[in-house]
Amino acid sequence: MSHSIETITSKLSHIIFGKEHQIKLAVCSLLCRGHLLIEDLPGMGKTTLSHGLADVLGLSYQRVQFTSDLLPADVLGSAIFNAKEHQFHFHRGPIFSQVLLADEINRASPKTQSALLEAMEERQVTVDGISHPLPEPFFVIATQNPLHQAGTHPLPESQLDRFFMRISLGYPSEEAEKKLILGVKRQSENNVEQVLDKARLIELQAQCNEVHLAPVVVNYILALVRYTRDCGKFSDPLSPRASIALGSAAKAWALMDNRDYATQDDVQAVFASIAAHRLNIPCHIQDNAVSDILSEVEIPL
Repeated sequence: MSHSIETITSKLSHIIFGKEHQIKLAVCSLLCRGHLLIEDLPGMGKTTLSHGLADVLGLSYQRVQFTSDLLPADVLGSAIFNAKEHQFHFHRGPIFSQVLLADEINRASPKTQSALLEAMEERQVTVDGISHPLPEPFFVIATQNPLHQAGTHPLPESQLDRFFMRISLGYPSEEAEKKLILGVKRQSENNVEQVLDKARLIELQAQCNEVHLAPVVVNYILALVRYTRDCGKFSDPLSPRASIALGSAAKAWALMDNRDYATQDDVQAVFASIAAHRLNIPCHIQDNAVSDILSEVEIPL
């Protein structure tokens, strides 16, 4: 397992310099069958990482550029009348792919953003009362610009809660940016070598469920969640969906480290990416806010 993950991170590190930890978090999210939100300024490599993830996992990929005039039907598809057959036929939209990149998702209207809710939760699309199953596996990778930028609409809390993780690439290190300035050749994101196939990915996702989650680790997750509910600092404390996500992510993180058991350290490693967006903590203060929570909650013995 660890060899496969090391190969994936190595391949992606050839297109995104110096972001191994964020790449590992993104892979962790997909191993948990979770949707991924990448928030950052334009030009940080959000789209490049998304496309690269689809390529290394050998999954079909569609990109939708979210704009203020985008309609739900542009994403989901619509029924079109066939004059010869005198009946309507459903024409599938770009959401019917294994990986959907919702690029700059917060530039679309709330109505269009909400069109993804059913797909992300139930992995199906209902149009005109008829449900259409989505491909398996199915992931939404959405990119989001900071809300202070013009033309953005905040994602509703129900939408944020459906994203398994939120990550931020941030500015590159000085060494990585030097490579960019000097024109060091990056592997094209359109030519990233496939590392896993669909069957192997599904097998690894199943293995995540088999990782042991000891009672002491479960108690630590519960203590963290209860703190957000009882401390009075957060208007939207962590929900049971967040508790489940923490357990799943901790197990995937352990598997990526070639272990069949999760520890409290695994919970801490994924906590920020799982919890910060659900608590409405902005990316630029996320590290300090999460550190405060982790320091306040004692690790059960």
